[in-house]
Amino acid sequence: MNANVRFPSFQPYPAWTWNVPDFFNIGVACTDAHLGTDIENRIAMIVEDDALGTRSITYAELAERTSQFAQLLRKLGVGPGDRVLIRLPNSIDYPTAFLGAMKAGCIAVPTSTLLTAEEVLYLAEDSGAKVLVMDSAAWLQMAERVGLAESLNLVLLSGESQQTSGGTPNALNVVNLAPALKEITAWSAPHATHANAPAYLVYTSGTTGYPKGVLHAHRALLGREPASKYWFNFDDKQVDRILHSGKFNWTYVLGSGLMDPLYLGKTVIVHEGKNDANCWTRLIAKHGATIFIGVPTIYRQILQKTTTTKADVPTLRFCMSAGEHLSDDMLTAWRTRFGMDIYEAVGMSEFSYYLSQSIHRPIRAGSAGFAQPGHDIQLLNPDTMQPVPAGEEGMIAIPETDPGLFLRYWNLDAETAKYKHDGYFFTGDYAKIDIEGYLWFLGRRDDIIKSFGYRVSPYEVERVLKSHPAVADCACIGEEIEKDKLIVAAYVILQQAQQVSADELLKFGQQHLAAYKAPKRIYLAKDFPRTKNGKILRREISPATAIAKSA
Repeated sequence: MNANVRFPSFQPYPAWTWNVPDFFNIGVACTDAHLGTDIENRIAMIVEDDALGTRSITYAELAERTSQFAQLLRKLGVGPGDRVLIRLPNSIDYPTAFLGAMKAGCIAVPTSTLLTAEEVLYLAEDSGAKVLVMDSAAWLQMAERVGLAESLNLVLLSGESQQTSGGTPNALNVVNLAPALKEITAWSAPHATHANAPAYLVYTSGTTGYPKGVLHAHRALLGREPASKYWFNFDDKQVDRILHSGKFNWTYVLGSGLMDPLYLGKTVIVHEGKNDANCWTRLIAKHGATIFIGVPTIYRQILQKTTTTKADVPTLRFCMSAGEHLSDDMLTAWRTRFGMDIYEAVGMSEFSYYLSQSIHRPIRAGSAGFAQPGHDIQLLNPDTMQPVPAGEEGMIAIPETDPGLFLRYWNLDAETAKYKHDGYFFTGDYAKIDIEGYLWFLGRRDDIIKSFGYRVSPYEVERVLKSHPAVADCACIGEEIEKDKLIVAAYVILQQAQQVSADELLKFGQQHLAAYKAPKRIYLAKDFPRTKNGKILRREISPATAIAKSA
């Protein structure tokens, strides 16, 4: 490909110059870097927990706590490059473990609290995690299963603990985190990590039926600086308070709700507990949040289930959304009620959010906005490797030199080579660009389901359902139950002579899959529409092809 050829574009932003030093550490940049400045005594994070109440921590306290965590790892025989798997709810312990692990030179592995013991075991084994950080209540339920991971030798328990040792197949060293941190009164300097060194490993839904590890370098934080300036709308004259409605394990939240704001010395607000529509506007008002970040589902709930107006949240001045497309109707309704726009962004586990709307150009409903400066994306014809003209569909390709791009897929060299070659990362996502430079995101040409802000692999759901002895075959799709509202639905063909109901299979899925992955509806079918080669045509599957369904 001729590297000098570029697709037609209009860039509304000034030129961007990357400044990536040889050595850089995310944990240090988000904590220690603020020591000795006006920021050190500022509130770094506020956690609203339904059970534990309101907790907060300053930057100075977070710097100390993460250093204690790093030293605890060293004390217990954990070293640079070791993986630290984190399964925690939104809490002060989350940034403590996530940032502290990186300050020790370890690779943090954030995971969801929705995952079952089987799923956590898989991630522990695939990542080769040496350490597991988990809340004690979950550990008591999962220890027997998760403890089977051969690589694990240390478990750090958050919260009130009833178990400190033994009780697991591998006789793991199980340590209560809080008292262990208090015992650390001195610590070594943070590990000197190269900017290109591995920092954290996130897992995303893959097309193989198993989650796929995506390894990021410390430079990934610097790679999101354009988003901090041209998606966020931070106010330099005041200390912004950012309320994020998500969980830290999600890359969307890890970046926009944790690393990016802390790097810039802002205050982060998160919630743990039961979510309802009134929760978010109540927290905005209580803590004087200036920026709110969510997924379209959250905005929809606020509009449909509350009577809140801008007068109830006077400090709120900026709203952001990602995870799935925000419909035109939703944007219009939000403008009518609150007199504000919602600025969308598009990202992925491998590259975070790189396309976005901003205050610098009018929002064009349905458009993803523009590529942020510094991200020299191309829309390529994957067959010819040439840029497509304006108005034509092309695959989004990102130069491998972009500091925001992931390093590689974990333990999947062939997969890495498939998508990273010829100087580009080929995302698999398609888009069009119009003559004014607006990008129109079209998504992937695969079957990944976007449901309530989560990306669900149909292959992973199918793999689990096929493990049921009564299931001969199955196919999972997204079923639209309302406009812009998809649920995960599975169509199942039973083994001959097997008598099992759709409701029983629904419960089976709930038992073996995280709540957001588990099918919300099961259909029984006799056969599936297929190609001549026998491949299932998911797009042609519908309730009309079923013979029965779950309640």
